[in-house]
Amino acid sequence: MPATSPRPVRGITGTLPDGSLVDLDVTTGADGVVRVERVTPARSQERGPDWLDLRGFVLTASAAEPHAHLDKALSWAELQPPLGDLTDAITSWRTGSVHLDEESFRRRALRAATSMLRNGITAVRTHVDILGDEDPLRAIRALDHVRAQLDGVMTVQIAVLANHRTPAALVEDALDTGADLVGGAPHLADDPLTELTRLLDIAEKRGVGADLHIDEFLDGDHLTIEAYAGRVADWPRDRIRTAGHCSRLATLPADDLARIARMLARASVSVVALPITNLYLQGRSGPSGGHRGITTIDVLRDAGVLVAAGADNIRDPFNPVGRADPLETASLLVTAAHQSPHAAAELVTNSARAALGLEPAGPQIGARADFLAVRSTDVIDTIASAPADRVVIVNGVPVARSETTSWTAVTEIAAEPTPVPSVMER
Repeated sequence: MPATSPRPVRGITGTLPDGSLVDLDVTTGADGVVRVERVTPARSQERGPDWLDLRGFVLTASAAEPHAHLDKALSWAELQPPLGDLTDAITSWRTGSVHLDEESFRRRALRAATSMLRNGITAVRTHVDILGDEDPLRAIRALDHVRAQLDGVMTVQIAVLANHRTPAALVEDALDTGADLVGGAPHLADDPLTELTRLLDIAEKRGVGADLHIDEFLDGDHLTIEAYAGRVADWPRDRIRTAGHCSRLATLPADDLARIARMLARASVSVVALPITNLYLQGRSGPSGGHRGITTIDVLRDAGVLVAAGADNIRDPFNPVGRADPLETASLLVTAAHQSPHAAAELVTNSARAALGLEPAGPQIGARADFLAVRSTDVIDTIASAPADRVVIVNGVPVARSETTSWTAVTEIAAEPTPVPSVMER
């Protein structure tokens, strides 16, 4: 999927999250990366055809999705799974996935990724299963193909999702086939610490990072997160080490939680909160029935842990809904995780980018010129209304535009909005 314009724009006029209307001058470096060179109060004069006027739009860094399952995305209609908890969802997926061919994985993943891009997500890390049948790597191949299709408009990272029955040689085959990171869910194994050790042994042997599903439960006495932090503490500083879910942290005693938060910070383990799926799957029964399973964002951040947030599943056995929209995640962070709107926006933009090992983006000097522009007045309006009117910019080039029309049988009080500029033809 090629970019929609051969050249980046020279600059952008838009509104910052603090309400300031500004001009952003961008420049292309010797490395080909377009970055913000200047941020100045907006001027009124016409700036020429290579200047993008987005007055009426709030500009943020483009969003990133740090934890997706594009191989599973949009499979609910095909599999028709029952409602249930994590165990039920795993059973439904393992039973149903054997009937999905490589083209199904490619088609659904591309559709979900395209929806993400349209909504402002320009980088995604997807976990992809090694399947339990005669062609276990077909989902990995399909996602590697989708990554190639999206080259230039979306950064796609693939974490192989192994289970405790997956032979180590097959995990390595997945890395050879296109996966970038070792992943898995050691807490689901009969011996969680042995499985954790096995997966990290593979990552170290191959010199790659790890992104593991960690302690995705609310009740129990087996934790893998401490052993994970201890094992990766001496890894090279630029090697990714990420813990997804971490639901059990939400039900730990305060002293234990504080100790683990300090360990994670020292080991540079990033944590990904996943409110949508954990709200759906967790807290259905057991001693912590009614608890909602979102990890402890504030305690972790206060300890110096890099925390990001993602959507996880999109209309599959693990979550029947989901819009592939970072503003849906941000809204749930506000209402269910008690985050401020500004913190919620940060968790799905530059914090999510950092968890993926990507440089900062957005309307600040020196940042990469990757933007999400949403027709709104401020950050609260952006998250609360989640308007579909959006412009998405990657490396200074507009790559997606959405605009809506509406009509009601009452007199409009507010002024008519300014039409979305035809950035796709620039």
